[in-house]
Amino acid sequence: MHAEFLVSAFSESDFPPESVPEIVLAGRSNVGKSSLINRLAGQKNLARTSATPGKTRSINFYRLDRSFCLVDLPGYGYSTAGKAASRQWKHLVDSYFRSREHVALVIQLVDSRIPPTPLDFQLAAWIDGLELRRLLVATKADKLSGNQQAVQRRRISEAFLDVPVTLASAMTGEGCREIWKQILEALPGERIKGTSREN
Repeated sequence: MHAEFLVSAFSESDFPPESVPEIVLAGRSNVGKSSLINRLAGQKNLARTSATPGKTRSINFYRLDRSFCLVDLPGYGYSTAGKAASRQWKHLVDSYFRSREHVALVIQLVDSRIPPTPLDFQLAAWIDGLELRRLLVATKADKLSGNQQAVQRRRISEAFLDVPVTLASAMTGEGCREIWKQILEALPGERIKGTSREN
């Protein structure tokens, strides 16, 4: 699979032209979006991970096999980001969803080890209000034992009103097969071959 970085967009004028479906990853700061993108794409350094949570302020676009784009929204909810940064995040993300017509799936990431935050619930409601297909993924599952995984999966699902939860780990590849399955089902037609494996 060929994966390439396209652009970091800091405003709507930076968005690349729409030509293929877009799979969006959204979640709070430090939830592991960049690591999961690298795991799904099978490239260690495609998406850069930041040592400072909340630092990334751009929407990053990655194209896979010229078939679709992975779109990494900036993380939200980091305590030191400040109100101005929060307003900037909302404006940029709102501009993205308002201007893009080819969003096929939004993958909402939450941390499997902790309870969802009010901002996580707000994001879920926002995505559902836009009538977009949403996949709920709980990251960092490798940090939990088998029993803890079962407990946390149930708790997170119940918190989101019994929405199914996919447990995932960028470290071990757990859950990546299911995520790829959901991506392929969301794309209009089968656009990419051989991606339903664990990477």
